Amino acid sequence: MTEQKKTGIESTLSRILIWLPTLAIILFYIPNALDKLINHDQTGKVVESSTVMITAGVFILIGTTLFLYNKTILIGTSMLVLYMTFIVLIHMYKGKPSEIVILILMATIFASYIRKPLLFHQKPEK
Repeated sequence: MTEQKKTGIESTLSRILIWLPTLAIILFYIPNALDKLINHDQTGKVVESSTVMITAGVFILIGTTLFLYNKTILIGTSMLVLYMTFIVLIHMYKGKPSEIVILILMATIFASYIRKPLLFHQKPEK
């Protein structure tokens, strides 16, 4: 009985630890997307168009939703990484520090890998 209980606790703890990096990533992307949707008339950006800001916000929300769903995690990760790659390039263009943005990009890939490691393995050729 205690063996089963220990396995249940380990399973729960394992599930929590697997989803913890994803939670950290989501806590970054959701406010960022909502800020772009609500406060779309931001100044000081490379592209100051409201349409681009709203489109970016919708793109981030769709990518985040796909990132959360296990069957579409690869598509969601690709969308979020594509967005963050453009942000890294913009930060480099403007001379802003881009290290934190690169770390967020890597954390996105890491969270995806933690949840579905088999997606990142190459299939052996026959």
